[in-house]
Amino acid sequence: MNTVLATLLALAPTLVVLLTLSGLISAAETSMTAASRGRMHQLERDGDRAARRVNRLIGDQENMIGAILLSNNVLNIFASALTTAVLTSLFPTGSVAGPLIATGVMTVLVVVFAEILPKTLAIARPDDVARTLSIPTYWTVRIFGPLARTAQWIVRQTLRPFGIKLDMETDVLAAHEEIRGSVEYHYSEGLVETRDRDMLGGVLDLAEMDVTEVMVHRRSMMTVDGGLPPRRILAEALESRHTRLPIYRNEPENIIGILHVKDLLGALAQNDGRIDALDIPAILRAPWFVPETTSLKDQLAAFLKAQNHFALVVDEYGAIQGLITLEDILEEIVGEIEDEHDTVAAGVKPDDDGSFLVEGSVTIRDLNRAMNWELPDEEAVTIAGLLIHEAQSIPDVGQTFTFHNHRFTVEARKGARLTRLRIEPLPPRDED
Repeated sequence: MNTVLATLLALAPTLVVLLTLSGLISAAETSMTAASRGRMHQLERDGDRAARRVNRLIGDQENMIGAILLSNNVLNIFASALTTAVLTSLFPTGSVAGPLIATGVMTVLVVVFAEILPKTLAIARPDDVARTLSIPTYWTVRIFGPLARTAQWIVRQTLRPFGIKLDMETDVLAAHEEIRGSVEYHYSEGLVETRDRDMLGGVLDLAEMDVTEVMVHRRSMMTVDGGLPPRRILAEALESRHTRLPIYRNEPENIIGILHVKDLLGALAQNDGRIDALDIPAILRAPWFVPETTSLKDQLAAFLKAQNHFALVVDEYGAIQGLITLEDILEEIVGEIEDEHDTVAAGVKPDDDGSFLVEGSVTIRDLNRAMNWELPDEEAVTIAGLLIHEAQSIPDVGQTFTFHNHRFTVEARKGARLTRLRIEPLPPRDED
């Protein structure tokens, strides 16, 4: 026994070096994955070189983790193999005492001092530890990176026959989902208000939504016949609550221009108030047509670049599907822009019995925001579309359906369109 202890003490300096290196690598792995990307970027902008190294390492996270795991395993396996070889030589040939002692000793040392201890310290202060260990981590990746990439290639080739194809540039973390998860977590903890959560979520959703999800449908568009007398066009413009009106000729689908009320008033002033002398076609602005597949993020950028707030949405055949404005996109971020006459939301009216009368054209997204509901919007855009999807038919007036913990009753129908619904939230126990 004394011989075994003496041998372990002789091995101690070597084991301390190997386990220390393994512990530093374990701390680097934990701190690099837990470090705040936002803070690292801000520190880099302030000139912090360590933060810049951390950002470069995190930028190729898969290669970094592969190199760290490879180097860590090399150190742990070498330390275990060395201890086993030395202790085995102290016992008779064929004895399992040496390997057993080596296994027990190395398991305790590796788990406690090379894994739990360094990772606990790293998770407590990930930003500081990541910056401190950025240089050794950088060289670890430089040395073991090629071997890690080779291992990754072998893994991908092994998974390919099973139908799992991974791109070499596959990112381990999706930035948007990371931000969204952080917002939802802070909201659940009461640190973020509902309105702030909706606004941040709206910004993240812009790239995933297309213009058809927020546009004014062509059935709800207010258009003016360009063949009407100027006095009649002026009257319709004054009756409208919009400042921009599509002007058509012969048929509503044939939009020839956009009439801006400010241009109309300017032309009226130049004509000394002579309404009948107005040349309406001369003051029309050229219509802007955008494909229905355009994302809200791209359309917002296009609005800002063109300094134009109004566009007509067309399908692949060029047929008009609706119109979209800058305000429509902004409302996806900040919510409905309400005035003193609004009750709950546009198209939503509360009833005395606790139910709500909702126009069929109200979007599910707007309704969820206004009522703090969680109705799904993957299969339909409007609340009428959701009811039709769930019913798998066009319901008649008076029919009632219960799903997603709400009771839906058809109040009015015009042709194939559901124009008004009554929606009653149910207690959670009623859905069971």
